[in-house]
Amino acid sequence: MTTVPQQRILVIGKIGQIGWSLQRTLIPLGEIVAKDHIQLDLANPDLIVKVVREVRPTLIVNAGAYTAVDKAESEQDLAMAINGTGPGILAEEAKKLGAGIVHYSTDYVFDGTKGSPYTEDDTPKPLNTYGKTKLAGDKAVQDSGAPYLIFRTSWVYGMRGQNFLRTILHLFHEREEIRIVDDQFGAPTWSRLITETTAQVLAQIFSPQTQGSFKDFSGIYNLSCAGKTSWYGFTAAIAEFVARNHLAPKVSRIAPIPSSDYPTPAKRPAYGVLSHDKLQKTFGLVMPSWENQMALCLDPQQ
Repeated sequence: MTTVPQQRILVIGKIGQIGWSLQRTLIPLGEIVAKDHIQLDLANPDLIVKVVREVRPTLIVNAGAYTAVDKAESEQDLAMAINGTGPGILAEEAKKLGAGIVHYSTDYVFDGTKGSPYTEDDTPKPLNTYGKTKLAGDKAVQDSGAPYLIFRTSWVYGMRGQNFLRTILHLFHEREEIRIVDDQFGAPTWSRLITETTAQVLAQIFSPQTQGSFKDFSGIYNLSCAGKTSWYGFTAAIAEFVARNHLAPKVSRIAPIPSSDYPTPAKRPAYGVLSHDKLQKTFGLVMPSWENQMALCLDPQQ
């Protein structure tokens, strides 16, 4: 059995969906030092530098982010500090330590007009502040000179924190009818899949059998579930699973509506499906369907 050299891993955003799961999936790779947004505030450059230099990690995994898409339109400076400037400082500190950095991005860096799965080489063109700040963070990490992995994902959900799945489950028990947008398409992605895939990629990179170094794998990789659906389609699938498992929601009707019937401060891309060819070719990983992952997430046995 091949032993993976042990790392000292600084996980940022430990109480979020991805950060919480990372603390479990990364255990085989080494010592985990996890910080929440108070212990390491990405909007506080001095605190970022202080904590990283105290911990002296061999790997930084940044799962912290400003994710309130609509609120970002009125808090642009804060969103940029957390999503854009903060990751750049993390990456600069990683470079000084000779460490690598893992950073998470989003399909919202694209404008959604392509109509076929976005590749890592497609030109970003974000429609909203959230997407613009996340793209700024991507570029800051890339420009730092540190070895990096940027994982672009989409429609992240789980059984922790604030996300679409948990909101819908709550609404099922509150309303007789819910109206859901049916003209925005993407791939709902379980947070656990993101963290398990991250761990698999890192295990390969750090394996003694790997020829090369972390820097040889530096780049952006799309990491999301396979397939596509709309928010309405995702909701209908959740409802079907809940009903089949006799959880008896009160909701009796799910009505599809166009985005124009549900105006929001931030404009959303109409299409955010991501291609996984690069991830498969580089690491041999095949992404499961969003339906498969949704069922696993909702399984009471999980």
